[in-house]
Amino acid sequence: MFKTVSNIWRIGDLRSKILFTLGVLIIYRVGSFIPVPGVDPSVFQSNTAGTELFSLLNTFSGGALFQFSIFAMSIFPYITASIIMQLLSMDVVPKFAQWAKEGEVGKRKIAQFTRYGTIILGLIQAIGTAVGFNRMYGMQMIPNATMTDYVVIAIVLTAGTAFLMWLGEQITEKGIGNGISIIIFAGIVAGIPTLLGKMYESQFVNGDGQLFLGILKMVIVAIVILLIIVAVIFIQQGSRKIPVQYAKRVVGNKMYGGQNTHIPLKVNGAGVIPVIFASSLLMFPTVIAQFWADKAWAQWIINNTSSDKPLGMTIFVLLIIGFTFFYTFVQLNPQQMADQMKKNGGYIPGIRPGKATATYLTRVMSRITLSGAIFLALIAVLPVFLGSLAGFPREVQLGGTSFLIVVGVALDTMKQVESQLIKRHYKGFINK
Repeated sequence: MFKTVSNIWRIGDLRSKILFTLGVLIIYRVGSFIPVPGVDPSVFQSNTAGTELFSLLNTFSGGALFQFSIFAMSIFPYITASIIMQLLSMDVVPKFAQWAKEGEVGKRKIAQFTRYGTIILGLIQAIGTAVGFNRMYGMQMIPNATMTDYVVIAIVLTAGTAFLMWLGEQITEKGIGNGISIIIFAGIVAGIPTLLGKMYESQFVNGDGQLFLGILKMVIVAIVILLIIVAVIFIQQGSRKIPVQYAKRVVGNKMYGGQNTHIPLKVNGAGVIPVIFASSLLMFPTVIAQFWADKAWAQWIINNTSSDKPLGMTIFVLLIIGFTFFYTFVQLNPQQMADQMKKNGGYIPGIRPGKATATYLTRVMSRITLSGAIFLALIAVLPVFLGSLAGFPREVQLGGTSFLIVVGVALDTMKQVESQLIKRHYKGFINK
């Protein structure tokens, strides 16, 4: 491993990309501590620190939410806009569906509209955050608030989200890894020292004084974390190889085809995207209900739809499974794969080209996707469930979503580094 790390720094281009990514992340972390003008973050933090929803949002934002900094909304509006655009691209809006089939040109157009949607949703969310929470906390979060104050705060928060979106795109273009995922990854990792400190405090400082029991809990937590990481890596790397054979064909004086290859269908082809989408949708009713917190129906939603409650956990699991199927089949369309194989003279041994191939691919993808979806759901809810059994306070319970994002992003980034090393004939992390 040390030799591989040494090889990375020998390649000028790869070294520049890594340093660029680290530089952008430093800017992100600095911005997470720049407060929004006119806001008293202590009021917001004291009223939301123990809430499951806001603790999760604060984890994803790297602590920027409780600081109520310029990056308090993180890139959640971008994630929401991406969900909406992907849904609209599924033949809901014909123009968007056409762009989705146009390859790289169409992707750029969809990305442009996603940026517009991010700004619009960010502005709406910023206004709701500033006005709604200030009224909820008795006009104390923004003392002596005027309409000008609300407008300034909304613009600053929206600008912070837009800047984060731009930083993510710069990482994707000039750095290493997917920029948006790297930013979320950095936010989660930045909160690990604080989380460990709170866990230590809950067990050994504010605990019941049973030293052996506290040590036992911490050891069990460490073992569970290790097992979850191993399981995530195992499933993320797992795939089903569909054999494909190409018939020989003569073009002019040359013969093409005749080789055997395969289609690698990953067990978890959707990665961590379904968990992020499901988390965003599960949070939405609670966010809306917070503005009417004094109403009985709003309190029922707040108390029952979090992921650590039976109803919320059930909805969370169903959303993860649904989004896993949706995102996997959006990324890999069986009919398009079958048509592409038929056009190039390829076929799956024992399966007729065309419709029969599409049916076969759909059946195989459905089976392995179901396994991947159940795995994602279990990993997402298991740490919260075990944390509740162990008696950890809600703010220090480990979220499965965070595990999936951290391990998934680390694996994807490592693969990109691996490909760069292999291109230059260096031995990487994975290849033997």
